[in-house]
Amino acid sequence: MVNNIEDCTPIIENTTNQDITVSIPCNDDNQQSQDVNKDVTLTKRQLKKIKKREQWLERKGEKRKKERAKAKERKAYAKANNIDLGPSRKQLKSCTMADSPCKLNVTIDCSFDELMISKDIGKLIKQTLRCYSLNRRAVAPVQFSLSNFQGLTLAEMSKHNGYENWDVKFHSQNYLDIFPKDKIVYLTSESNNVIEKLDHDSIYVIGGLVDHNSQKGLCHKLAVENGVKHGRLPLDHYLQMKARKVLTIDHVFEIILRVTEGKSWQEAFLQVLPERKNAKPVVENSQTVDSGTDESQKSQSDEEGKDMPTSEVEKS
Repeated sequence: MVNNIEDCTPIIENTTNQDITVSIPCNDDNQQSQDVNKDVTLTKRQLKKIKKREQWLERKGEKRKKERAKAKERKAYAKANNIDLGPSRKQLKSCTMADSPCKLNVTIDCSFDELMISKDIGKLIKQTLRCYSLNRRAVAPVQFSLSNFQGLTLAEMSKHNGYENWDVKFHSQNYLDIFPKDKIVYLTSESNNVIEKLDHDSIYVIGGLVDHNSQKGLCHKLAVENGVKHGRLPLDHYLQMKARKVLTIDHVFEIILRVTEGKSWQEAFLQVLPERKNAKPVVENSQTVDSGTDESQKSQSDEEGKDMPTSEVEKS
């Protein structure tokens, strides 16, 4: 068996058939008495993947060198011109959720793994990892957690060694069993309630569902059935978009994070949304100057009750 593709260079012996026999020199200290050359049958597709990985490793090393050189130049320029570059990456990582002055809660509801194929569960974990990375680099990280964290989602996350030590709260229970029901606000793009201010006493739930629109409106339906508040981010109030107004999990998380840092909704949207969304600011809207945060404001009035922020999760 070949344990490390990076250390083995395949030698093609036959190229006439779809399945190609290659001789791979392998250095294995534990099997010195055996032949060093082992014949392994690989398909053309497998060989192509090996070649692509080798090319990627070469580019990765070169890219890393360039990034370090640029960072060094940037630091030197800043030092020479007395420019404050802000806290270092190391300093940012030293600020944990427990030490953060921001007590706003954001949780991803991971109860939908049975509705997703393995590929989409992988996308869910990838977006979750980006949320974690963004929060770790924040000056004042939000209180980030995963609820209903079990089953296939847990199995996929387990591929990342040491995740249990991350500064994230992992809950196997349903979010309704963790947080006060009257504080929960489920984010969903189908909600008629628009969130204008983030309430730091609320718990914002992002639906962990990547379903390519096959389960459209499910998060909103569940929020109504469970009797919790729900709402959507104020995209229409601050942006003109021709593309669909449904966002990925990590985009929703980052927008909330940026607003907690003091940015207006409009600034956060424009910073986070990808260029393909072709988002344009709504200049006429006088509310564009709002910071989007108000620790004293409650999630929503009793009249609007059960309709409040639901996550704008893209089914991609």
